[in-house]
This record gives sequence, structure tokens and C-alpha cells, in this order.
Amino acid sequence: MDIEILKCHGSGNDFLLIDEISNPYLFSEKQRADLAKALCNRETELGADGILFVLKSDVADARMRVFNADGSEASMCGNGLRCVARYVCELLGKPNALIETMKVNLLVEKEEDLFPEIPTYKVEISPVSFQLKDLPLTLPTDTLIAEKIPSLSEDLTFTALAVPNPHLVAIVEAEQLESNLQLQLSGYVNGPNPLFPDGVNVSFVKPLGKSAIFVRTFERGVGFTNACGTAMSASTLVTCLDGLNQKEEAIEVYNPGGKVRCVVHETNGQYKIDLIGNGTYVYKADVQVNEADYNQFTVNQTKVFTAETEQYAKLEAHAKEYIAQYM
Repeated sequence: MDIEILKCHGSGNDFLLIDEISNPYLFSEKQRADLAKALCNRETELGADGILFVLKSDVADARMRVFNADGSEASMCGNGLRCVARYVCELLGKPNALIETMKVNLLVEKEEDLFPEIPTYKVEISPVSFQLKDLPLTLPTDTLIAEKIPSLSEDLTFTALAVPNPHLVAIVEAEQLESNLQLQLSGYVNGPNPLFPDGVNVSFVKPLGKSAIFVRTFERGVGFTNACGTAMSASTLVTCLDGLNQKEEAIEVYNPGGKVRCVVHETNGQYKIDLIGNGTYVYKADVQVNEADYNQFTVNQTKVFTAETEQYAKLEAHAKEYIAQYM
């Protein structure tokens, strides 16, 4: 099986993009999951946090399906959506597009560069729900906003929300961020546990300067990532609810892989978030996969985007310098 892939990333959250609009691939559901587990393996020549399958859509300009490195399918992926946004807009020669995702059709559009010479796209993150049944989270209440879960921590307060991926967010101090607490909590709620039957993304948020935060996320099905787009969006909303930041104002969101910008909008009690950041191409490659064993494959890089990679490294350096002032 010969597959053309595009290695790309949003805030260092990296993906293998497979174009099913231009290519006549016919993957079964099992093949999609098996390809994700094989090609995303970090011990191989490729390695990634997931695969973005870009397909034709009957209701939008394109459809996005996201398979995590463990073979599970995610309902949404903000960083991946930015990469798909760039790819589809360039493929169709349009400045904006409508992308069908698992639960909702989302608007995407080209945006002014977040950092010099960084291809930047704005994507809509919605719908937002605080109903615990939508995560799901099993507690004797309908919502959890800035409250404790004693079985998880005696000190932290949590907010649970779906955007539509499930997220558990805590605003923390530097000492808590530097400890093993997030790893321990994340391992517990993503294993057999009485709270989250399907697991959950866990984010620790540290306020930085004015209208700036740092977010680190343990992503369900992946582990710690350089960034998680829906987590950064959810975390930004949580800081607005907490009074640390303001709705309708641009908030700089720093992460281990760089930075994005988020804006929270509220209309009649309903929220949506603009997620603005890079969609960077790393390389294109032809991958020859052994159909009898997907773990056996060869990679031939056909185009390397050196200038994009080097420019993004400058953004990363800028982000690290800023973060260091507050840690």
C-alpha cells in the first residue's frame, strides 16, 4: 500500500495528514486505527500524535477525521484543525472554508501571521458544554465549575467541560506544575476509574503576564503533548470564568510547543472560542506500507519545508523566553 503523507504540526502537536480528496484511498475503519498505531509510533521514522484524514464532505468544503496514536478516534482536534484548514484552503484556493468534524461543522480562515512568516489560521472551537453527561463525568451534580474533587486532590479546584472533547482544567501555581501531580492525576482518570469512564484530557494552567497563560495538557489517547488545541481553548475559557482574563479580548496562550492566541465569545449564555495559531508543514513523503503488517513500512521524503521549520523554531525560542520570566 502506497500512501502520500504530509507531516505537519500546530504548536508542536504533530500529525500525519492523509488527503482522501485528491487520492482514491479506501481505508476501512480498522485500517485507519491500525495505520495510526503503526505510523505514529515514536520509535519509527515517522512518529506523530495522530493522523488527520481529510475527506470529501456532502455538507462542507471537507471533512476531518482524527485518529490518535493509540488508534482511538477523537471527536475534535484544534491544532489538527488548523493544519487541515491550511491544507483545504490552499487546495481549494480559498481564504476560508467550512470543515465537517465528528459533531459539528466549523469555520476556518486565514489570519494575519501570529509571528513573522508563520502561516496562521483561525478556527472555531465549539460547541461548549458544562454538562457532566457530555464528558461524561460521574458525580452527583450536573456541572463542575471551580470545585474540588476530593478523590483527585485536596488542594486543586477543577472545571469540567466538553468542547466537544472532554477536558478537566485546574489553575495552578508553578510548584504544582513542576511536580508529578498532573501525571499522577492523568494516569488515574485515563485508566479504570469511577469518575471518567471514557477518560479525559487534563490541563494545568499557570497565569503569566497580562492576558497571557501557560497550558500543559495530558491528552487522552496520547499522553503529554507539546500542545492540545481544544485544551488551550477550554483553559482560556476557564480563566475568563475565573476572572483572570476577559471575554472578547485576545489572550496569548503559551505551551511547551510554542504559543497560540484565543478569544472567547459569549452569545446568550453560549460560548465559542477562536483558536488562532500556526499550521506548519514539515515534509511530504511517500510511505510504502506492508499490508500484511502495518508496522513494516518504508519512508521516502519527497519535499522538506526547511524554511517553515526554521521560522517556527524562532517562535518557540520567543515563547520559551517569555515563559521563563514567570516560572
